[in-house]
Amino acid sequence: MKTCPRCESSIDDEASYCVDCGAPQTEAAAEELDEYVQRQAQQIAGDSGGGGDGFGDGSAGDDGDGFLSTEELTDREQLWRRGCYVAGYGTVVVALTLVPQIGAFPLILGGIAILPPVRRLTAEPLGSPLKREVMAGLYAVLVLIGAALLFLL
Repeated sequence: MKTCPRCESSIDDEASYCVDCGAPQTEAAAEELDEYVQRQAQQIAGDSGGGGDGFGDGSAGDDGDGFLSTEELTDREQLWRRGCYVAGYGTVVVALTLVPQIGAFPLILGGIAILPPVRRLTAEPLGSPLKREVMAGLYAVLVLIGAALLFLL
């Protein structure tokens, strides 16, 4: 029996792949694995296309769910997404420090509402993702309600 050069487990002399780590043991197996990976990459690339704003408006280039990878977004869209993450997580962190107070709960909901993954999660039950403006408006309303409750109570 020989050992796998990757994980050093014992493998059969005729084995093409290691049974423990899956590493190819022959040149032919390595080429077969490389071809498989390239076919999978082409299939994924063929399914996704290119272009669009990354927010499910039906334009070309989304990944079927209406969202693009970060590399395909414009600078403005990346800035918007990063700002939403900062505002959302910042609001949630601040609200968690105020949890015993009643105004913290709308702040938590507002922080969660502005996060970009929430748009993807709401897209399926609603049929399409909410527009960025709707999410920002929902965030603003919930933060105003939470801030009012914190200051009034």
